[in-house]
Amino acid sequence: MKKVLLSLCAILLISSSIFGQENPVSWDFKTVKVNDSIAELQFKASIKENWHLYAQSHNNGMEMPLEFNFTDSKSYKRMGKVIEPKPIVHHDPVFDDTSRYFIKSVTFKQKVKICQNEDFVIKGKLAGQCCIEGRCVAIDQKFNFDVKGFNHAVSSDAAATEEETDESESESESQTDSTVAPTETIAPIENSANGTPVEEESLLSFFIMAFLGGLVGLLMPCVFPMIPMTVSYFMKQGSKAKFYALMYGLSIVVIYVIFGIVLSLIFGPDFANILSTHWIPNLLFAVIFIIFALSFFGYFEITLPSSWVNKSAKMENNGGVIGIFFMALTLVLVSFSCTLPIAGAVALNSVGGSLLKPIIGMLGFSLGIAIPFTLFAFFPGMLKKMPKSGGWMNTMKVVLAFIELAFALKFINVPDQTYHWGILDREVYLAIWIVLFSLLGLYLLGKIKFPYDDDMPVQNSPVRFAIAILDLAFVVYMIPGMFGAPLKAISGWLPPMTTQDFDINQVVRQEAGAVSGNTVSLSEAAMYADQLDLPHGIKGYFDYDQALRVAKAQNKPVFIDFTGHGCVNCRNVENAVWIDPQVRKLFAEEFVVVALYVDDKNIQLSKDQQILDQDGDPITTLGGKNMYIQNTIYKENSQPCYFVVDHDGSVLAGPTYFEKDVDKYMSFLKYGIQAYKEKHK
Repeated sequence: MKKVLLSLCAILLISSSIFGQENPVSWDFKTVKVNDSIAELQFKASIKENWHLYAQSHNNGMEMPLEFNFTDSKSYKRMGKVIEPKPIVHHDPVFDDTSRYFIKSVTFKQKVKICQNEDFVIKGKLAGQCCIEGRCVAIDQKFNFDVKGFNHAVSSDAAATEEETDESESESESQTDSTVAPTETIAPIENSANGTPVEEESLLSFFIMAFLGGLVGLLMPCVFPMIPMTVSYFMKQGSKAKFYALMYGLSIVVIYVIFGIVLSLIFGPDFANILSTHWIPNLLFAVIFIIFALSFFGYFEITLPSSWVNKSAKMENNGGVIGIFFMALTLVLVSFSCTLPIAGAVALNSVGGSLLKPIIGMLGFSLGIAIPFTLFAFFPGMLKKMPKSGGWMNTMKVVLAFIELAFALKFINVPDQTYHWGILDREVYLAIWIVLFSLLGLYLLGKIKFPYDDDMPVQNSPVRFAIAILDLAFVVYMIPGMFGAPLKAISGWLPPMTTQDFDINQVVRQEAGAVSGNTVSLSEAAMYADQLDLPHGIKGYFDYDQALRVAKAQNKPVFIDFTGHGCVNCRNVENAVWIDPQVRKLFAEEFVVVALYVDDKNIQLSKDQQILDQDGDPITTLGGKNMYIQNTIYKENSQPCYFVVDHDGSVLAGPTYFEKDVDKYMSFLKYGIQAYKEKHK
């Protein structure tokens, strides 16, 4: 369904270029008289269904914020800035980016002090961006406000200066506009599959994963044996047994949710921008995952001070609801060494999301632990069907330890690619995964043991044997990747193919190219080619201006790839589409290809390559320059994002985004080629 909608988006975009600019926002401008010398200008935006208009305020995201520019005049003075209602805040988990925007309708307000008695018109222009499912349209709208009937205007000398700001007034008035609910934080962009908002779906899936994590935590050796003991205690309470059991489960939830609230207050949504590519949090999280894994292997235990547990246990003697609460707290503290690695994984994946995400994560995790305790207390007969405690619980811990070590590599890979450290090339990454999952298979087959493992014959556990088969099959699947196989199922988790030292596919392509003459040589040495690469032997450039210059000299259109080192979907498209011989042939013969990495933090620009941003400040990094080009020239903010442009930068075809269908991608490329030929007849 997603592919169908992306195709429709492409058709709509082409249609709009032929029949006119799409206009998803209509504006109504109204002048409201506040008193004899003050007027309020109201900008009402009516936004088409499913579209969203970005706000003035932004959170270091890649969106284009809304701007209001007034024509200079001595007839009035602005009182502060344009006031906007509280926008919707949406965190994109794919790009780790936070956006602020409005849906349906919104009214912006600007107070002005009138400086003349005669009627006049306030003129200006507003600019911004309106988007729907990754497709964006630039907003460029002139405005006129008729100012009439002000007979007691003050002189311009007595008027407030144009830059006067009243933040308290802006804060209070921003809460009064009812066009957008102040508490609404869920993105309105609908998922093409089921109409569920993207952020709502993200939180729901995260809640489910956290809940499953809680169920796994329940099966740990320091938690599972406590179920019959705890339920037995409740059964002795007579008529209050079910009430106490309910309070016990609720107390577990409250304790973990409080922890989630603390996480939310400490980190909040702003942490996403740091977490996305910065090396410090990524390496810190990798170390934490490794420590968690080692504790699961049984080499040491992560424990809390015994005094905390003792004090909590003493408080249980108070009885009643308070005693039950401390009984739950004692469980949380005692099970710390077993559940922390799982709860910690949930917590690490929640920071940097919306303010609700840590709370949702801890709610799901705690329910996974609390619900079974409560159900067994309500239905004690179920205890007879429970599996007995045994070595299988430690087996679960060890399996999770291997998985956590594998995930730790992902946190190392992100800054490694962004900062060009060269630590984890693709085959190194794959080699570590192959070794880890091979060891896991050997462990499941009983060939290796860890400190707390029992001697359990493998043949007595068909489930364990089946998991071993699946695990070793996964190892076999990964082995061809050491020689350049794309491994499409996991390509998004791996470093890009360009980091592969030995790619047999590239060797074959080079031999075939030498025979068929399909190789292409660059007319200029590509700038930054010593630090950046294109996949699958594709030749191209990494600087926007150089690509346009070469395209003009060669009389070819430019294929622009807005990409990123940490872009999972970019790798998926490259391994699904760009690897196709037809696509590579078009790239070689018909285009000048340029890959613009928007998240590169390592490559510094020389003085002559730097450009100025909207505030007049120089952009000194290649990633910053590429991001600015994408945002300002092409009015886009997502990766992957592909355009076919003329050598003056004007768009011939696109944008197209996450398209993995080769035929549709070829149609997009051929449309761009045809548009170029028509333009240059």
